Amino acid sequence: MKARGIDSALQLAAGDAALTDAVRRARKLLHRRALVAAAASVVPVPGLDWAVDAALLSKLIPEVNAVFGLTPAQLDRLEPHKRDQVQKAVTLVGSVLIGKFITKDLILKAAKTVGMRLTTQQLAKYVPLAGQAVSAFMGYTAIRYLGEEHLRDCVRVARSAQLLLPAPGKSATPTAIDVAPSHS
Repeated sequence: MKARGIDSALQLAAGDAALTDAVRRARKLLHRRALVAAAASVVPVPGLDWAVDAALLSKLIPEVNAVFGLTPAQLDRLEPHKRDQVQKAVTLVGSVLIGKFITKDLILKAAKTVGMRLTTQQLAKYVPLAGQAVSAFMGYTAIRYLGEEHLRDCVRVARSAQLLLPAPGKSATPTAIDVAPSHS
């Protein structure tokens, strides 16, 4: 996927088998979450899709971070020198979602990236059939867009810091979910 001259995460990982594999595994997670977002977008309940998107992203981001060895717990286990390299790479990339506990505020900041798309999606769902299809498509693409942006950031950080990625079986589901508890 290449949009507007921006390399996809897979293109950024080219030449590094471990990174390419990590991108493919993370994209599977992303695709599943985006399908759920599309399904939620069809339901004509105001705000439901936004709540579902926020919940999906609050689970997806830590899972993607885990695939690349970039959760707070994984970073804490690194040697101090390597941890410093990763932090410098995160700063250079400018990500607010790597190596952090994922909070509602961080998810809202990320969602603002696609805010206009989400507003259009809300309006579209009230047009019978065609509007619901448009809403589902927009729900899917919004999550895919945010996820692909995050994947690119993870690849850039992993490459820049020369990070050794976790073994495939151990990264997809972190042992301790690095998600800040919600205060409901």
